[in-house]
Order: sequence, then C-alpha cells, then structure tokens
Amino acid sequence: MGWTLFHRGSRAQSLWFVTASTAALMACPVAAQQTVEPPPVAVPEGQPDLQDRDVVPAAPDAPAPTSEEQIGFAADALNYDNDADIVVAEGNVQMNRDAIEMRADKVTWNRQTGEVVAEGNVAVKNPEGDTAYGDRIVLTDTLRDGVVENMLVVLDNGSRLAAMKGTRFDNGNIELENAAYTPCPVEDDSGCPKNPSWQIRAVRVTYDRAKNKVKYKGARVEIFGLPLIPLPGLSHPANQEAGSGLLVPEIRLDRTNGFEIAVPYYLRLAPDRDITITPHIYTSAAPMLEGEFRALTDVGSFRLNGFATHSAAVPVSGPTTDRNRRFRGYFESAGKFQFDPRWSLSFSGRVTTDRTFMRRYDISRDDRLRSTFEIERIGGQSYLSIAGWATQTLRRNDSQGQQPVALPIIDYRQRFADPLLGGQVELQLNTLAIGRTSGQDTQRAFAGARWDLRGLTGLGQEVTVTALVRGDVYHSDENLLTAIPGYRGKSGWQGRGIAAVAADMRWPFVGEFAGGTQTLTPRVQIVATPPIKNLDIPNEDARAFDLEDSNLFAINRFNGYDRFEDGARITYGVEWNYSRPSFTINSMIGQSYRLSDKPSLFPDGTGLTDRTSDIVGRTTIAYKSFLRLTHRFRLDKDNLAIRRNEFDAMIGGRSTYAVLGYSRLNRDILLLGEDLQDREEARVGGRVGFAKNWSVFGSAIVDLTSRSDDPLAQADGFEPIRHRLGVAYDDDCLSIALTWRRDYIDTGDAKRGNSFSFRIAFRNLGF
Repeated sequence: MGWTLFHRGSRAQSLWFVTASTAALMACPVAAQQTVEPPPVAVPEGQPDLQDRDVVPAAPDAPAPTSEEQIGFAADALNYDNDADIVVAEGNVQMNRDAIEMRADKVTWNRQTGEVVAEGNVAVKNPEGDTAYGDRIVLTDTLRDGVVENMLVVLDNGSRLAAMKGTRFDNGNIELENAAYTPCPVEDDSGCPKNPSWQIRAVRVTYDRAKNKVKYKGARVEIFGLPLIPLPGLSHPANQEAGSGLLVPEIRLDRTNGFEIAVPYYLRLAPDRDITITPHIYTSAAPMLEGEFRALTDVGSFRLNGFATHSAAVPVSGPTTDRNRRFRGYFESAGKFQFDPRWSLSFSGRVTTDRTFMRRYDISRDDRLRSTFEIERIGGQSYLSIAGWATQTLRRNDSQGQQPVALPIIDYRQRFADPLLGGQVELQLNTLAIGRTSGQDTQRAFAGARWDLRGLTGLGQEVTVTALVRGDVYHSDENLLTAIPGYRGKSGWQGRGIAAVAADMRWPFVGEFAGGTQTLTPRVQIVATPPIKNLDIPNEDARAFDLEDSNLFAINRFNGYDRFEDGARITYGVEWNYSRPSFTINSMIGQSYRLSDKPSLFPDGTGLTDRTSDIVGRTTIAYKSFLRLTHRFRLDKDNLAIRRNEFDAMIGGRSTYAVLGYSRLNRDILLLGEDLQDREEARVGGRVGFAKNWSVFGSAIVDLTSRSDDPLAQADGFEPIRHRLGVAYDDDCLSIALTWRRDYIDTGDAKRGNSFSFRIAFRNLGF
C-alpha cells in the first residue's frame, strides 16, 4: 500500500513535499510518527504555514458527471439540509466537475450561494495536472476559483509553491501571499525529507497559467536556507521550457582584465529559436559584447556565436608596436542539416581578428582555427562527399599567406561484390584543389580501385589478400614558395601510377589462463609496390609522419594520398588479449623490414628511415569502468632507446577520479619543417567527491622539454604551462563552482598570472 505524505518543517526550514511508500516511511520513522498526530505549531504572522500534514486516505471514486453542469460526489457520510439547501459530506470526500477533482475530509456545499468549503487535507487537481493542497479552501461550485488557507501547490512539472494564503481564479491563475517556491527535490534517495538546494521566498507570488510564468514581488533566493540574493522584478517559466529574461551572472577575476561580470540576457524568439546577449564588463579592459543565436529547423539546427570589443592588441611576440584601439572580435558558427536519409550538410566556421584575442578573454586556447563545410550522400554501397576548408593560424611566426584553402574536395566511393573471384571491390574518385595567397597552389585528381578477399584456412589462419591500382594527375605552381624542398614537387602537370599487392595473415591461438581466456595472435604481412614517382609530386597531406601501432600494418603508412610507400616489405608482430569478467588486457608489438634497398622517403627520426624499422607497441588494461591504462611506445631498433613514450590513465568513478598523462618524443631529429618536434609533457587532472554533492577538482600541464630535445623550447626541463584548482557543488537542481587558474606563459596581451571565476547555475530559473 502506498500513500502521500505532506511534510512541512518549522518556520526556519524550507518547504517540503514528500511522496512516500511504506518502505520509505519505514526508513524515516520520525516522519511517519509525525503524520499520525501532527504537533501544533505556532504560525508567526507573515510567513507561510509549513506545519506537518496528515496522510490523505484514498477516497471512493466519485461517479463521472454526464455534463459540465453536474457534479460527481462520493463520501462516507452525506447530510442534506432541505431548508438551508446545504449539503455536508464527511469522510473521504471526492468531488468531480469538468475534469477537476477535489478530495477532503469534509466538504460543505451551499447550493444557493454556490460556495463550497473544503476542510481537512484538501487537494484540488485541475485538468492541466497542477494540484493545490490546503487546510481549508473556500471556492465556488465550479471548483476552479477560490481562497486557500495555508496553501501548497504542486505544478505538473513537480515544482512547488507554498503560502500562508492563496487565491485561485477561474482562469487557472494563482496568487499567493508570503510564499515560497522551489523546483528542487525535497526528498532524498531513501524517500526521507530534505531541504531543497535553493528556493525563492517572496511577499507575493503570481502564477500566470496563460503565459506559463511565475512572477514575484519582494523576492530573494535562499541557498541552503540562507537568504543570499535579492531579486527585484523576478519572473521565470513555470516548467522546463525556456523563457525570456536575465540569466545568472558570471563572475571572474584575472590579472589581464581585472574584475569581470557578465550578465546574459536570454530572448526566446520562438519555440525553435533564441538569442542570448551577454555584456562583459571589466575593470581593466574595455567592455565586450557576446551574442549567440540558435535555431532548430525541420531538417536540422545551427548556431551563430560572436564576441566584439574595441581595444588595443599586443603582438604574439616582441614589443607593442601600436597602442591604438581598434575593433577586435571572434566569430564561430556550426550546423547540420539532414535533408533525407542519405543527403546531409554540415558546416563550421571560426575566425578572429588577431592572434591573441581568444587567449586574452579565455575563449579558447586553439592555435589554429579551421572553417569547414561538407555535403554528404551515404548510400547502401556508395559514398559521396563534397567539402572544403580553410585555416587561420594563430601560431607565432606562422605566415597566414602560407595557410592552405581547400576548395573543393570531392570524394566518391562505390563498393560491390566481386562476381569472379569473390571478395569485395571498391572504386574511388577523388579531387582536391588547394590555394594560398602567398604560397604554392596545387590541384589533384585520381581514380583508383581496391580488391579485398578474406578467408580462413583449415588450420584457423585468417588470410586477407589485397590488390589496388590508382592513377594520379597533379598540377602545381609557385612551388619555390614552399620552404621544404621535399614538399614542393615539380611545377606544372605531373602524372603518377600506383599499384600494390598485399597478403596479411593472422593466426589466433585461444586458451585458458589465470581464470580467464587468453588469445595469442601472431601476424605477418607482405606488401609489394613497384617504384613510384613520389618526389615529382607535391606533398600537401602526407606530412608530419611518425611510426606507431595504428599505422604499422597499413598498406600505405603515409597519412595521406600525396605520398605512397613503394618497394617490398614484410611486417610482423604479435597481439595478446586476456579477458575475464570485468578485466581485460590487450597488448601488441611489431616491426617491419624493407626487402628492397631503395632509400627511404621517410625523414630521419620517424622510425622508418632504415631498412629495419623501429619497434612499436601498445598495451591497454581495463577494469570495469574504474580503470583504463594505455601505454604506447617506439623503441630504437639499434639500441632500444625510447623514441616515443606515451602513457594515459583514467582511474576512478563518476564522482572521484584521476586522469594522468605523460608523453615524450625523443626522435633524435632536427628537422624544423616537421610539425612534431621532440617534446616531453606531463598532464594530471582529477576530482575528489565528498559530502555527497561536493567535490574538489584540479588539473595541471607541465612542459618537461629540455634544450637538448628542442633548442627552440622555452622550457629547460621543467616549465609549468597552467594549472587549475576548484571546489564545486552539483545536484539535480543547483550547480556552484569556484575555480582558481594560473597561467605561466605570456602570449601577447594574454598575460601570465592568476585568475578566479565563480559560477552558479539554477535549474528552471531565469530573471
């Protein structure tokens, strides 16, 4: 058997509304005892009555009225005074009229005046789902309007309004005096009463059903029972739908901009589109304006976001050359549209006025901004992509004129079964055009075909045979503007043919080990490719290569189309898997040997310079969702020196966890044209939960690169980059966070130093 318990604490406590079952009340014996005989509580004048309420017993179902003029009535006892025309019902009284239900211990109905007086555990539910509770309610026989003493209203979304006195009007509006409102849960996981995280108290509260608004007079927000924030003119939606108004301010303090306060204003234009305007006011910088527009259409959604100010900019490096104020800003957009099950369009755009704007105002720490678009058609056995992209560099000493603009990029693929030998055939057509304002321009087109056949031998070996052919056509000019000769290629028109065959064999051995199952899988791959004119072709998309476990067994180990590894080679390795319930280990190690003595295309230090490659491997250990460790490495083939060492770990659960990371590139290379320079870095982050909803969190990044690894490095063995430390409170109704961050590197007008931010977010509140 279940019932509803209405619990109201003392005057100093918040409004409680608890729906409890028998098991929940067993866990809360004090609350259960209070519902039997609630103690009398003196009600100070001017405050809502929060006294305990009795359990409302189930009433017999009243008959449904056959018309709007009739009232369905049921009770344990019914008395009728013919002379006064008064009906008195007692004991589990239930009345129905026009989809409105009322229950009470006693109801007195004056049929001459139409006045209905309900007393004792009164509950009135309207067709919209809102329920009003009170000790005594005086209303008309329409059951729609009336006056309630010691009123509690539970809205259809679970939010609650309580007041000393409430008036309910025929149109569904409610006006409360000396009231409190909260959308927060008022019971814990065991069903026991608890204080809501926050509530609003006000002299007067008006619930406008037509506008779906709750309006306040003389309001203040109480957080954990403490009256902290006065809110004159407060109003907000009565459910989870968005409503126009001011949002909760954001507060921040840093060395560059001083004290900052941002007050967002949310404007709901329609159910499917809105605008948020946020002025940012600083004590040490000019004001900045932020705006965001979001829209949802029949086929997709998109958003536009921008920042704008008028201030002086400092170069990324070097002294200030111009202190004149000018327009500075940042714009971004993103969206996706699904026109039908196969055709879609996605886009994103990012651009800023200068290289230090985003770092100064802590918008992003990206050093390259890419804008893209892509039209896709995905069929059952076909794929078409028409795309383009452009990049804005924010890196020190990078020339914007050298940044490529790719338009268009067209890729088409068709896959079908081979009717002769079996297997699968994939045809591909691809074209690319790259332009630069102060650099090399390149155009490319190719057509290719690939055939794959997979089978199993009688001994359980998995064998995959692959053959591919491709024909390329390139055109380029302004080649001498590319600084690295190996990337230029020859000017004018160039052609190239590519062919390759490969055989890949895996042989898994499965057995029991240490209470689990282990699989040991040796793997051997042979690839043969005739000589290819690689250096005559411009290299736009196959740069910054590094040998690792993910590309060891690739037929073309370059990370693009402009370079293709030729010659013959054999690649070998072994993979070991161990699994038992909730625990797995996956590990692999491998190496390759080039059968031909042709000089390698790969730069020194990438692991594939000599005929014998370096040794690469990876190990991943996972235990449930609590632990995940990943280690990747590359060992020098000659002396087993560690050339690449990466370690990532995630330990813990949802509330308490740690994230650790370490990476070191010691490639023994000084090639300034490569994007991956030697580097050593450590990363740590985590969160520790305590007191159920509280947590302490932090993170740090430390540059461990020494001058011997990179002569241009700013650090010499140990240089903190930035760290963050904070404390937060989070539940399903309130979020509070205080964060301290320190940056250790100056980038233009983004100065090193401390910054502090305070964030508070209320669910279902805008003002």
